[in-house]
Amino acid sequence: MSVRVRRVYEPPEPEDGVRVLVDRLWPRGLSKEAARVDEWPKALTPSTELRRWYHAGEGSYEEFAERYEAELADPEAAGLLDRVRELAGRGHVTLLTASKTPEQSHATVLVRLLGS
Repeated sequence: MSVRVRRVYEPPEPEDGVRVLVDRLWPRGLSKEAARVDEWPKALTPSTELRRWYHAGEGSYEEFAERYEAELADPEAAGLLDRVRELAGRGHVTLLTASKTPEQSHATVLVRLLGS
């Protein structure tokens, strides 16, 4: 299983495999053609409330990760996580995010849960 995280603003690479946008909102200033996104499972992303809470600086990354994992227990989100796990079982998957610090984002939580 190969899952990695990249900023969606970086140019696509052949080794990206399936490109999955894991942000709820479309990245500003980026065309769909340039992004080359294969899948956009919005229900897999943090809720608007959680995203706003975290970006407001009200809690630590660790607390954010715990709250996000709790949200991923929702049946729809869990099903989408299984879908990404299935894709990764077949080849490379790149989780795309607009976050300026992907290592402190929900994408890193997803990579950990996917076992990569």
